[in-house]
Amino acid sequence: MGLTLAAEDGATAWLRCSDKPYDLILDAGASPGLAAIGFEVESEAELDKAHAIAERLGLNPRWADASECAAMQVRRSLRLTEPVTGVELDFYTGQAVAQPVPLPLTQIARLGHVVMNVADLSAAHDFWVGQLGFAVSDRVEGLAEWLRCWPNPLHHSLALLQAQGPEKANTLHHINFMVTDIDDIGKAMNRLKGADVPIVFGPGRHLPSTSIFLYFLDPDGNSMEFSFGMELFEEQGARAARELEHKAEVMDIWGGKPDPRFGKGSAVLARHG
Repeated sequence: MGLTLAAEDGATAWLRCSDKPYDLILDAGASPGLAAIGFEVESEAELDKAHAIAERLGLNPRWADASECAAMQVRRSLRLTEPVTGVELDFYTGQAVAQPVPLPLTQIARLGHVVMNVADLSAAHDFWVGQLGFAVSDRVEGLAEWLRCWPNPLHHSLALLQAQGPEKANTLHHINFMVTDIDDIGKAMNRLKGADVPIVFGPGRHLPSTSIFLYFLDPDGNSMEFSFGMELFEEQGARAARELEHKAEVMDIWGGKPDPRFGKGSAVLARHG
C-alpha cells in the first residue's frame, strides 16, 4: 500500500501516510480484528463535552494518563466503549504534527474513513447522530448511513451498514485511504494485480460521495479502499441528507459488482494494552 513505518515497539507497528505522526496502529494478535477508532476533536472544550455525554449515557469514560498520552503523541485523550458495537473510541486533541514523508508507492493524502457492519443500525444512529452530533450526508432506509464529523467537510468519516445474515455481527467493513490523484487508483490497481492481491470491487464510482474507488483485501481478509474525489460539504448551508434507493447503482454508478469477500471484515475486539 505504500505506508511508511513511523515506529515499532515489540508486537506493535505505527504506520503513517500524512502529516500526522501515525495514522494506523497494527498489533500482533491471535486473531484479526478491529480494536479501536480514533477521532480528533476541534478543541479541549469539545473533548469535555464528549466526556459529559459519555458519563450521562453511563459509558464509564476514562481519561488516558500522561504516559498513554505521551505514547499517542496527544495532549489529552478520552477513551470509551461504543455501546452498539463494543469498539473502543479514542477522542483526542492536541496531536503532534509531523513533517510529511515521501511515500514510495501510492500518494496517500490521509486515512479517510472507517465503515462498520452494525448489528442494530437504528441504535447506532441514535448514538452517533442523536448523542454525538454526527451529521447524516446520505442514507438508504434501514440499510446504510454515511456520516460526517460536522464541521469536517468530508462527505463521510464514518459509515454504518446494517449487518446481514442470521448472526448480524458487528464487524469492520472497510478502511479507506484518500489518494491525491486519480492516477493513483490506476497505478495501485496494476501493482496490486501484479502482487496477486485480491481486488474485490472496482474501480468504480460511488453515488453517495461521488468518489472513485478501488477495494482490495489485506492479508487478514479485511477490505481496504483507495478513493479519490469525495464530495465536500460547507459548514453552513450544506445540502440536506438524501434518501437513496436500495439498488446496486448506489455503490457503483458504473455498474460494477463486488466480489463476495468485499466488506466481510474482522470482528470487533476487546482493546488490550
